[in-house]
Amino acid sequence: MSDINLQEVHDFLVDVAKQAGEVITAARPSTTAAGEKKNSVDLVTETDQATERLITDLVRKSYPHFEFMGEETYKPGDKLTNSPTLIVDPVDGTTNLVHRYPYISVSLGLAINRKPVVGVIYNPFNKTLFSGIKGKGSFLSDPFHDHVRLPLKEPEPLTLDKALVAVEWGSDRAGHDYDVKVKTFRNLCASAEEGGAIVHGIRSFGSAALNLCGVAAGHLDAYWEAGCWAWDVCAGWVILEEAGGQIVDANKGNWQPEVDGRRYLAVRKGERQNAFIEELWGHVAGDLQVGIEG
Repeated sequence: MSDINLQEVHDFLVDVAKQAGEVITAARPSTTAAGEKKNSVDLVTETDQATERLITDLVRKSYPHFEFMGEETYKPGDKLTNSPTLIVDPVDGTTNLVHRYPYISVSLGLAINRKPVVGVIYNPFNKTLFSGIKGKGSFLSDPFHDHVRLPLKEPEPLTLDKALVAVEWGSDRAGHDYDVKVKTFRNLCASAEEGGAIVHGIRSFGSAALNLCGVAAGHLDAYWEAGCWAWDVCAGWVILEEAGGQIVDANKGNWQPEVDGRRYLAVRKGERQNAFIEELWGHVAGDLQVGIEG
């Protein structure tokens, strides 16, 4: 890692993200044009593929020694190694894109020794850029902020019954983990009289990367997720941690999740962070199986 200039990688990825953003904003995909990877809610478009090709070409020209893991070129069995690896989601929020809902991002992360060290997340529709470098902080730039350090406000103590929590339904809509998700969502929202956390609200926006940025900024208190992939979280991981946040497993008790572990609980900076995590874990309705081998 010592011979890799993380600032140079960061600046390069910012430029790549903005070029990729131009491809995305020029696209006109529709629900009828979108293809299916797994089922009718797991979508892929020509825009996803074209954007990843652009990113791949740019990366290989400038950093040919980096390994590459991208959503559209991933093959079952591919494993993240200790080598420097660019982990890329060319369009995080494909379903939003085909519905013209502008909560969409390019997510570009660098992992070394399987740990996220650089993250760049860019929403080209509102020109919002989140970025972070391990040990150097994370920042927001948009039409209203010029490289402002995250979080955006002094964090209040974390309390579950005052929390705004992001969740996602995912593309698996049956089976054990789907049932755990639905019951957990209910537990988070239900009244105290019914054993629930009575959180202020839950939100499902459709982009894991931007959800992590929302937690880093302090707009969201937490993001509980199971089923997404390393390319969904690598960039947002370092952005969140550099903003004082923490990522643990979505399952109870695991404080040291892997970037490709597929189960995540992200919590913003604030007093009572660990106590808040344990409170939220207490409302998880069973062990999630995704990411558990065997």
